[in-house]
Amino acid sequence: MNENINKNALFYGSCFALITTGLSYSIRAGILTQLRSDFNLNDVQLGLINSMWFFGFPISMVIGGLVYHSLGPKNIMRIAFVAHTLGVLLTVFATGYVSLLISMLCIGLGTGCTEAACNPMIADMYSGVTMNKMLNRFHMWFPGGIIMGSLISKFMSEAGLGWQAQMGVIMVPAVAYFILFLGKTFPKPQVEVATSLGQNIKAMLSPLYIFLIVCMALTAITEFGPGQWVGIILGSSGADPMLILALTAGLVTVGRFFAGPVVATLGQTGVLLASAVFAAIGIYMFSTVTGSMAYVAAVIYALGYCYFWPVMVGAVAQRVPLSSALGMSIIGAVGMFSSGIFQPIIGGWIEGSNAAYTAQGLSGSALELATGQATLQKMLTFPVILIVLFTILFFWQRNSKKTKEMQMAGHY
Repeated sequence: MNENINKNALFYGSCFALITTGLSYSIRAGILTQLRSDFNLNDVQLGLINSMWFFGFPISMVIGGLVYHSLGPKNIMRIAFVAHTLGVLLTVFATGYVSLLISMLCIGLGTGCTEAACNPMIADMYSGVTMNKMLNRFHMWFPGGIIMGSLISKFMSEAGLGWQAQMGVIMVPAVAYFILFLGKTFPKPQVEVATSLGQNIKAMLSPLYIFLIVCMALTAITEFGPGQWVGIILGSSGADPMLILALTAGLVTVGRFFAGPVVATLGQTGVLLASAVFAAIGIYMFSTVTGSMAYVAAVIYALGYCYFWPVMVGAVAQRVPLSSALGMSIIGAVGMFSSGIFQPIIGGWIEGSNAAYTAQGLSGSALELATGQATLQKMLTFPVILIVLFTILFFWQRNSKKTKEMQMAGHY
């Protein structure tokens, strides 16, 4: 009985940690406009502030993956809590651009530690079908946290509560996971099932793994690019940006819960190819429609990126198994790192489009709408490239002897 109670507490603590990650993602997106005004920042600077979250994530995720077996999940999650707390406090008491950069880096480090510790910890606590089910339920809470954060940011902004108060909300689930983990006995890492570091690296140098790395970089920016700039890009479209973010995250939460049957039906490569097509259609619609049709675009876009992350990680687990936990950590880190690289680039696209349309005589909401739509048209490049890459992957892997077994990766 004590073991079950301990497992429940550790699992619920992991979920609250991932909710913390989701809140930090969406609330940060919701306060960008306020930060730009209060600190007199340009869009490139906002992009660099955004990128710190995405850079911190892969740094701590890779390091956490390397030291998981020696340091253990308990200590990694202690570091996560310290990083989350520092990040929130430094944001709330920020004095300018540099302090905002440091604060977002700290939050990113905390979120990376969460992924590095909780994924293998859950795998160590459960096995077989139960492990797959619990991992699915764990990963639901990133989009679940985004929903909460989107609605919290919207209603707090409408109530006149500033960005400092909104950032403070992130500490609620952070304190919850700290309390749930306090004094608990964590599972011992299953060192015996891990391959050697040399085998991991050799597997990661295979053509398939390198191909998947390239795909992951593009799937991640397709997922995180529009979301992080939703307030600025869609603010003048006639739709509520934070409701758009909440809607997409809600659909992704439900979709990922049913990932297993979907991937079992279409196969990994089939799901990835279909996802790229839907993502491209969704982003194209965002760049051309206004008003209520933006919500329709949000539904299509959500169906597009819904399965990218878990199926890509599952593809590594099943198709490049000798890369082990390190391979899964690295591909997740690459996804976040690429998202970080593109944040200031997207900010530059926004500034460039704004200047071009200003020169044409546009102003006010018309200027903002044209700028946002032009930026989204540039973002459309990512899923279009993915359609080509996943078509190649589909035919490359179609005749693999392990295809039937590998389709089970959708249960991850």
